[in-house]
Amino acid sequence: METTTEFEGNTSDNSVFIGNKPFMNYITGVIMQFTAKNAEDVVIKARGKFISRAVDVAEVSAKRFLDNSVSVKDIKIDSEGFKNNEGRDVRVSTIEITLSKNR
Repeated sequence: METTTEFEGNTSDNSVFIGNKPFMNYITGVIMQFTAKNAEDVVIKARGKFISRAVDVAEVSAKRFLDNSVSVKDIKIDSEGFKNNEGRDVRVSTIEITLSKNR
């Protein structure tokens, strides 16, 4: 099961989608949302095997690079159903971690 490239990278709505790209690309994406775009909140989204990477991106971004100026505001977990390449129905877990500037 492969994730599509549309699920990776940054979007204009302050979301960072976690996928196969190098780890630091996602850290940079989160930091850029907070600094260059001056976003109040950034949502880190992942599904399946990339969920643990999303947690790592959130923690490293908040604690190491943004010097505790942001914190985890919300975490949402869910699952999505779809048909795989063989036509079988499968479910995959999803996570959305919202980081917010400390006020």
